[in-house]
Amino acid sequence: MGNETLKVIGIGDNVVDNYIDIRTMFPGGNALNFSVYASMLGCDSAYLGVFGSDDSARHVQQTLASIGVDTSHCRIADGPNGQAILKIRDGERIFISSNEGGISKSVPMEFIFDDLDYLQSFSIVHTSAYSYMDDYLTKMKQLKPMISYDFSDDFDSEHALSLCQYIDFGFFSCSEWTEEAAMELLKEAVNRGCTMAVATRGPREVILFDGRSWFRQAPLAVKPKDTLGAGDAFITGFLISYFKGKTNDGVPPDSLIKNAFGEAASFAAEICKVQGAFGHGLPY
Repeated sequence: MGNETLKVIGIGDNVVDNYIDIRTMFPGGNALNFSVYASMLGCDSAYLGVFGSDDSARHVQQTLASIGVDTSHCRIADGPNGQAILKIRDGERIFISSNEGGISKSVPMEFIFDDLDYLQSFSIVHTSAYSYMDDYLTKMKQLKPMISYDFSDDFDSEHALSLCQYIDFGFFSCSEWTEEAAMELLKEAVNRGCTMAVATRGPREVILFDGRSWFRQAPLAVKPKDTLGAGDAFITGFLISYFKGKTNDGVPPDSLIKNAFGEAASFAAEICKVQGAFGHGLPY
């Protein structure tokens, strides 16, 4: 690969995070945040998903255009864009409600396979539990890109583990779990097919298992302005650093993981200082 720019794509959810206390909406969503953060980290980045037809959707589209994230293969459907309603208390986000993706939940994601050459041009596809993508992972697995999946925190363990045969990198949010339980989950995820499984644990150490060794990374202490997006930033920082590192022959796998963990932690800490997932608030 040499010094080619890494090409990555987030497929699935986009929302506006509607902060009711300050009456401002910010673009977000797991898959979309990945696309934006990857672009911030110097990748050639794209987003693929469904936008609604309202002002929220237009704000997200304009923001992506201004950042330079490719949305050429997205669909627009008549109806409300995905929206979450939240507020911030002492830097911590508090979710109040969501419309579960808005119109996107009634548009089957099959259309993502309309242009296979396009999908084949990426090194990484990142998707999430809120992306309505589970039924398409089997087909995605047959393509070239590595698949990363964010299970977030309200996953059903059995369902999550059943998807691990189709994904390369599984990320689980386990802040309420004991360390032992989180380690068991990661072991089982790798057993079922993940190359690497990662548990983020809120303020405690992130744990990774690659089938051979355990790796740990303490989050960096930072006074957060807004923790929204920190988990997505950690995932993106980790994947991008790991993949870029792999192109340098001769770096031992353990060093790649440790370096990627360090870069992920510092990128997540930076994102905690930004309001919204990555700024671009629009007052309403």
